[in-house]
Amino acid sequence: MSENSINRRQFIQKSAVLAGAVVVAPLAGGIDAKPVVRTATDMMPLGKKGLKISRLGIGTGSNGGQVQRDLGQAGFNRLIRYCYDKGITYIDTADMYQTHGMIREAVKGLPRERLWIQTKMRWDAPDIPKKPLEVLDRFRKELGTDYVDSLLIHCATKNSWHHDLRSMMDAFDEAQARGWIRMKGVSCHGLPALQRATQVDWVEVQLARVNPQGRHVDGKDGTWSEPGHVPAAIQEIKAMHDKGRGIIGMKIIGNGDFKNSAADREKSFRYAMNCGFLDSIVVGFGTTAEVDEAIERMNGALNEKA
Repeated sequence: MSENSINRRQFIQKSAVLAGAVVVAPLAGGIDAKPVVRTATDMMPLGKKGLKISRLGIGTGSNGGQVQRDLGQAGFNRLIRYCYDKGITYIDTADMYQTHGMIREAVKGLPRERLWIQTKMRWDAPDIPKKPLEVLDRFRKELGTDYVDSLLIHCATKNSWHHDLRSMMDAFDEAQARGWIRMKGVSCHGLPALQRATQVDWVEVQLARVNPQGRHVDGKDGTWSEPGHVPAAIQEIKAMHDKGRGIIGMKIIGNGDFKNSAADREKSFRYAMNCGFLDSIVVGFGTTAEVDEAIERMNGALNEKA
């Protein structure tokens, strides 16, 4: 076979490959491809277990749950259904909020598999550390569900929490083996507890206090009104995310302190959506207008042009 024949064959083969690339490129994200639009209600992977949660969740613990309880059952039902219809399927609660029963009534008739229900168990109540499985069984009955999607140790404050609360952690492990919970984790108040959480591989989900203003963000000792140490807290939360933890941001509205400042709300939402280490955020809503505003601010921040 002549050299010219070989060159001609190579030319034809290369031309075919290039032609195929021209055909495939637009389908793979070329100039004709539509840009990806990210939204507040996207379903996001929570950590590395493959489970998904809506990017925005509704919190039921504003002022210890008083805001949501004051709506009454009918008003609370309307709020939950409004969120659900918008695509917000993650509901955050805790034993201390006294909203378990309200959630049970509000989600009746909704497909359980589409919901993500997270609740939290206090470590400092007299009965809980001694019989956490019995307490969790009560949670399931109150919520009207066979399982909780994520169960957290509520408000760990000490660097030694992983030793002090070992019996609770073991009970959570057993509950997970029984299918009573899907994921387990902790919420922390203060850098000592947060720094320890980064090191404890038992944690699958971290509920973390995040806003760039530092309002109620973790500080040196965890006291409620202390100035948050944003760089140190963010360093820990990012390290957890890099380890594959599921990270949910809270205190986006500064525990309600930003309610009278649209500029602070905008700044906080933009930070949360663009920091790169939050899988989801939870906001305590009391009105549908607050829901709409959060969605609008999140959608704007998620899709702003660089």
